Amino acid sequence: MTRRHQPVCIEQPDWLFDVLDLQRVYITQQQRMALAIKLSAHNVKQGGGPFGACVFDMQDHTLIAAGVNRVEQAGLSVAHAEMIALMQAQRHLQSWTLDAEGLPDCELVTSSEPCVQCFGGIYWSGIKQLVCGAYKSDVMGLGFDEGPRPDDWIDSLLKRGVAVKTGIMRDAAVEVLHRYKDAGGLIYNP
Repeated sequence: MTRRHQPVCIEQPDWLFDVLDLQRVYITQQQRMALAIKLSAHNVKQGGGPFGACVFDMQDHTLIAAGVNRVEQAGLSVAHAEMIALMQAQRHLQSWTLDAEGLPDCELVTSSEPCVQCFGGIYWSGIKQLVCGAYKSDVMGLGFDEGPRPDDWIDSLLKRGVAVKTGIMRDAAVEVLHRYKDAGGLIYNP
């Protein structure tokens, strides 16, 4: 039996670029978070997971990249919104680190706090700021297993040069989580 390696590809949903306004300037943190939450809500309507994330240029507040949860559609456990947004930003900026010389400082805005996997990806990504909506406890309250993220995760990121803000527009982010569960969305890794 011959084993063939298949390329790994995580495709963004077709609707994503219809929803995004790539010319808009997102001045306030609430505007940036509203976009991440809007993506999570739209993803739920389209049968995806309740998570959205965006990478923004911290100087001019424009959108660099976005991602939504594609775990079920891609059949890949790593296809979380944060990971996809970070990969898209790195691909767009042509750098394996978002901290490379000559690149803008980047902010990751995500509808929920990171799971253990996304914490690791964020730690290595080179972003300068992380902004989160729902708390880990909100996500776990639905039945998701977010893994053993360190209790001192915020301090760990601060030591790495990443500022962290959490609970931004939490109620709106949590509402999307509940809509997902109420609609019978898959709670994977319970």
